[in-house]
Amino acid sequence: MDAFYKQLETAVPWLGSLPPLIAAALGAIVLTMIGGALWRVSPRLGGTVRLAGNFVLIAVFLLAAMRFVRLDPSFDALSNNLAMPVQTVDGGETRVPLSADGHYWIEAKVNGTRQRFMVDTGATVTAISQEVADEASVKPDPLRLPVVVRTANGAMQAQMVRLDEVQFGSIVARDMDAIVTPATGGLNVLGMNFLSRLKGWRVEEGVLILSPRHPVAS
Repeated sequence: MDAFYKQLETAVPWLGSLPPLIAAALGAIVLTMIGGALWRVSPRLGGTVRLAGNFVLIAVFLLAAMRFVRLDPSFDALSNNLAMPVQTVDGGETRVPLSADGHYWIEAKVNGTRQRFMVDTGATVTAISQEVADEASVKPDPLRLPVVVRTANGAMQAQMVRLDEVQFGSIVARDMDAIVTPATGGLNVLGMNFLSRLKGWRVEEGVLILSPRHPVAS
């Protein structure tokens, strides 16, 4: 299968640049079309192939919907009905289950406003979107120069800001540096400058466990 995909990618150069979900959706559509063609020759085989394509399309739709829900705070009320993982506090530690998209998401308050963040140990500094900055009344510091953020699409400028307070579970961080940048595509990211403030953090059986130095009541 890998060899076939490489040959297909060589024949269609833009295939490798597609996001995985879009590539999977296109593959499912092609599979469904092949199943339809085979059905005329062998109804049983064609039906099986077409059914497989439909299942892949359904899976792609569900994954896309789950990502959208995790990024949109307006869907918070539906999280229990959709069985989306939510953070809990146990013995002063905040426990964050692994989401279906393979990331750890938390619901935090930034300057009192409720926001969603993805925990990213590969990010040096915490990043927020311009929308969150506006909602949380986070203003750029005119005395601090913009920084350059390198992404797959090239270098972008980001404005340094300071978050008065980020709080979730048993954890609160005050006066924390962050950047406001479009480089994350609208995502809010908790980086290592936040994690380094903790007493410790670890992953056990797919659960991210965050231990604060001074736990607060949730």
